[in-house]
Amino acid sequence: MERPMPNGTSAGPSATAVTRRRAGFTLIELLIVMAIVSIIVSIAVPLYQKSIIRAKESVLRNNLFTLRTLIDEYTYDKQKAPQTLQDLVEAGYLRQIPMDPIAGSSSAWRIIMEDGMTSASQTEPGIFDVRSGSDKKSLEGTAYNEW
Repeated sequence: MERPMPNGTSAGPSATAVTRRRAGFTLIELLIVMAIVSIIVSIAVPLYQKSIIRAKESVLRNNLFTLRTLIDEYTYDKQKAPQTLQDLVEAGYLRQIPMDPIAGSSSAWRIIMEDGMTSASQTEPGIFDVRSGSDKKSLEGTAYNEW
């Protein structure tokens, strides 16, 4: 028995066989699609990972700038440098010590103490500079702990 088509004509047995054969994808078509998807993924994943590293580097630069600025402000206000980063929190300059995004910890900061002869208060040398505690290298090729 012949099936009626939407336009009112009837389809013969050859039209039904063609319709059944074209119902799925061939193996070659699936392999081509999978190859294209894998090429796109192999390009996108490294770009995504680099963008994450760039974001962490940007946060590190911002945190270092903030900490250095606040150390200077504390030193000018109190006429002596802070002894620890916690001093900045206790004096109200910070709510909390920011996290080193590369090292992944707020306690990983490498503190550089000032020389006793060049300090604002010659009796109590304090924090002069702060750097990252990570030994990794940046995308520019410099070590994070040298920033």
